[in-house]
Amino acid sequence: MTKPVETIQRVTDRIIARSEATRAAYLANMAAARAKGPARAHLSCSGQAHAYAASGSDKDRLAATSAGNLGIVTAYNDMLSAHQPFERYPDLIRAAAREVGGTAQVAGGVPAMCDGVTQGEAGMELSLFSRDVIALAASVALSHNTFDAVVFLGVCDKIVPGLVIAAQAFGHLPAVFMPAGPMESGLPNHDKAKVRQQFAAGECGRDALMAAEMAAYHGPGTCTFYGTANTNQMLMEFMGLHLPGASFVPPNTELRDALTREGAKRALGLSALGNDYTPVCDILDERAFVNGIVGLNATGGSTNLLIHLVSMARAGGIILDWQDFSDLSDVTPLLARIYPNGLADVNHFHAAGGLGYLIGELLKAGLLHSDTQTVAGQGLEHYTQDPCYAQGKLSWRKGSGQSLNEKIVRPAHDPFQPTGGLKRLTGSLGTAVMKVSAVAPEHQAVEAPVRVFHGQDEVKAAFKVGELTGDVIVVVRFQGPKANGMPELHSLTPLLSILQGRGQKVALVTDGRMSGASGKVPAAIHVSPEAVDGGPIAQLQDGDLLRVDAVTGALDILTLDVTDRPAVTADLSANAVGTGRELFAAFRNSVSAATAGASIFGG
Repeated sequence: MTKPVETIQRVTDRIIARSEATRAAYLANMAAARAKGPARAHLSCSGQAHAYAASGSDKDRLAATSAGNLGIVTAYNDMLSAHQPFERYPDLIRAAAREVGGTAQVAGGVPAMCDGVTQGEAGMELSLFSRDVIALAASVALSHNTFDAVVFLGVCDKIVPGLVIAAQAFGHLPAVFMPAGPMESGLPNHDKAKVRQQFAAGECGRDALMAAEMAAYHGPGTCTFYGTANTNQMLMEFMGLHLPGASFVPPNTELRDALTREGAKRALGLSALGNDYTPVCDILDERAFVNGIVGLNATGGSTNLLIHLVSMARAGGIILDWQDFSDLSDVTPLLARIYPNGLADVNHFHAAGGLGYLIGELLKAGLLHSDTQTVAGQGLEHYTQDPCYAQGKLSWRKGSGQSLNEKIVRPAHDPFQPTGGLKRLTGSLGTAVMKVSAVAPEHQAVEAPVRVFHGQDEVKAAFKVGELTGDVIVVVRFQGPKANGMPELHSLTPLLSILQGRGQKVALVTDGRMSGASGKVPAAIHVSPEAVDGGPIAQLQDGDLLRVDAVTGALDILTLDVTDRPAVTADLSANAVGTGRELFAAFRNSVSAATAGASIFGG
């Protein structure tokens, strides 16, 4: 039997071999950019004057190109709790840069939308595409070529992946990613989910639902469940782009501010002007991405990262596929239970030992590449330490080395389950993925007739009139990236949970996405080929039998001759207008398949 450590190396070697040509071309481009030296030296006097005109007391330092100019790319807005804390960051960063003789300027802003606000709305059809918009906007910000290093301020679902894509486009520059931290714990996520189910079943009114939601989302900071936003933060530590222990420190605290100031200084210290030059292209290699995938599996993270990590990697010439994720999941123990995979939120997880403990356990088990380059220095061992702030000084100390609550995080030799939280499914319906970490074993294989829908509103209508009786696999098609931007269908979770709670065997199959917070109902998502491309999902009819099996990895049509039928087409004209969708036609027309990252940057 192959040992887990051998599988880690085998998958890594496979990725390196698959990416040999594209990675070499990318690194050659970065070497060429690096060879040009500090960017500002090549600007005309007029160009520099334009760039420095509003810099006040920093003008002389900027003109002298002394200790470096730090670009700030920010996803700040004050509508979203996760990004509101960034309002204070530029002043903290400028002051920190001046302390080491450098300067800092806000290079530009990027959009930051919330999948929670747009869930079930037309705006959700722009959500996935916003990742590539963010990458483009960040690249525009950095295109002035006046910066020696960058700090990226972002948290949520598409923001961090988009910023990582841009960071790799400017991969000759060092970069430090800075989070805002989670909001304080409010109404427990499990209690909030109960109220949502009660509302979906007509057992409580909107006033009770609103009160529960406001008690859960109640202050500045990231939502506290372990969805895509907090999965992003985990990845930035596993992949070496955060300062150690930075992910889950609350906003507007002394420690959070100290980490922000130190991040700015560290970014400048890694520039080509000093002796510790560490560009992004040297950090984000194949081993870093394997570490990220292991972290994703060990924590039961968001399925959205099966799309985002593929796209992020390709920006650096690294080609991942879903089999890599599945093979690594097979040998990665699940070490964390954070809602929706458990009752704890990320604050409880952090207090119980958090990422420092978890990374330490995986390193001891040989399941991570320990020798990767990071913004904290050589080696992932740095990320087993905890930051602390005392007497006006930031420092790092050795982590506890043991779980402080084994109901939340467990040692590698005694995990919650021996394999990770993600599963690739393949069969006559195509390829899909499933998050299994929150799905009970008895629900991980479902064989049932299908009900086919062309949108989530149709599913809700059928549920409301009591049509979804008996065992059923709900198929929602024409939700892929080419059809309508691949929206999340998380608003279906409460009603599908009700059906499952009644004793029905239930599953969801879709070429769309589910939220990173999706939980106990088995969902085969990201089905490829998608319906608009004539995939087998477009040939299904009500009553056809499907088998969705996360145990064996099967996604099979059991009814004979289904694939001999003509593929159904759908009127998608409504997807093209309203809420800005008119402006995204070029994205829908050029986007790659979900298996290739659902990106406009090529598949």
